[in-house]
This record gives sequence, structure tokens and C-alpha cells, in this order.
Amino acid sequence: MSEFCTLFLSLELSWQNLLQNFGVNSAIARQTFLDIANLYSSPNRFYHNLDHVSQVLQVIELLRSLALEPDTIAFAAWFHDVIYDAKSNDNEEKSAEYAASLLNYFKLSSKLINSVTNLILKTKTHRYPDNDIDSQILMDADLSILGADVSNYRRYSQAIRQEYSWVSDESYQVGRLKFLQNILQRPRIYLTDTMFATLEINARGNIQTEIQYLLSL
Repeated sequence: MSEFCTLFLSLELSWQNLLQNFGVNSAIARQTFLDIANLYSSPNRFYHNLDHVSQVLQVIELLRSLALEPDTIAFAAWFHDVIYDAKSNDNEEKSAEYAASLLNYFKLSSKLINSVTNLILKTKTHRYPDNDIDSQILMDADLSILGADVSNYRRYSQAIRQEYSWVSDESYQVGRLKFLQNILQRPRIYLTDTMFATLEINARGNIQTEIQYLLSL
């Protein structure tokens, strides 16, 4: 079985298990999974794809014991990049709308839907209050790639560049440097103690290395 098939089946099982908690019919769960997977598999996605969803879900599971509403975080992880166009600045808003529509179709509570959409919208800035543990978990999971080993981080940075292939080298350098420097200036990249202890040093090293590379161009 190919690596992609293994990933696909693992994610489908994860989605089925999540929806089972809310009594959603397995046939409906499968069809909606295929719809979501299709969106994440569009040709313009080199990083914001099913691999990214899988990584985010894995970190959320690692931090599950800290969560107040783990299923809410899981839904937000599934939907946070479901609508993605590198040329658009309202991806989070559109992703939140997609999530609200589908969760409403599942007849889930308005409280849960509002919580999920609020989490998705917060991924736009990656800045959350100190007492918002569920948002912190989602952010740490979303940014976990920054603390990857050198080779995986390099693949990530190359994939991001591919998603912005329509941007000139000069403009990309300016925008990417701004993003990386903003992350680096934070007192902590990772807000949960677990992620801070395991990935903070790696993340800062990776970011500094990429900044130096961009400045050398």
C-alpha cells in the first residue's frame, strides 16, 4: 500500500471516529470526508494539504489531555485550511463558513459550531489569550512544522514557496521575512509547555537559518 493510501485511510478513520461521537451516519461521514479530502488535494496545495491536516491532528492528540473541548479542536483542525488560495486574504473566513455549513448539516449544536468557527478564525493571526488553552493547542499544532528536523523544515519552506510561485522572488522574500521575523520576536513560539519543551529550540534555529538564507539572496 502506498504512503498516500495509508495516510488517506488513516485520516478517513479519524474523521469517521470524530463524527461517530455525534451520531453521524457512516455513509454521510464517508461522503463528507471525500469532499474535504478532495479540497485538500487540489493541485495548488504543496503544503496546506492532507499531510498538514494529519500532522496537526497528531499533535492535537498528543495534547488531548490539556484540552477543554478536544472534539472542537479536532473539527477546527480539519477545517482550518479547507478553503485555501494563496492569492486570497480571506481563507480563514471562507474555511469557517464551510465548517459552519457542514456542521449545521450534521445538526450539531450552535455552541459547538461557534466554537469551531472562532478557533478557525484565530488561526489567521496565531495570537491567543493566555487562558485560551484550546486555541493554544490548535496554534501549537498548526505551527509544529517550524520545529521539525532540518530536512522536513526545508521541504516545508520549499512547499510554501511553490504555493506562492506566482509571486516574484523579491516580493516573496519581503513577505516571508516579515512572517518569520514576527514569529521569532515572540517570547514563545509554542504556548503549551509540552510543545515549548520539545520544539521551541528547533523552531528558532530553523527560522533563523531560513532568514539568513533569504537575506543572502
